[in-house]
Amino acid sequence: MTVIAVIVTALLVAAGGLTLVRIIRGPSILDRAVATDVLLAVAVAAIATEAAYSRDATALPVLVVLALVGFVGSVSVARFASRRSSK
Repeated sequence: MTVIAVIVTALLVAAGGLTLVRIIRGPSILDRAVATDVLLAVAVAAIATEAAYSRDATALPVLVVLALVGFVGSVSVARFASRRSSK
């Protein structure tokens, strides 16, 4: 089980690093917004992985709140982008 945890941690760190690169180098604000949403999804996956590894369910409310924040943020950016492109 420890080997799997190390592999998952390495993959999540790589995903987070690549996402940070996209946030920094993104040519448009929409690229940065999508990368921020992906970074939030990576954080949710990391918290869920730690909760599964430790068999502790106390992180579930945090996961729900983070998922809702990510959803609301994505919808807000999409609405802003659609209004901006229609002008």
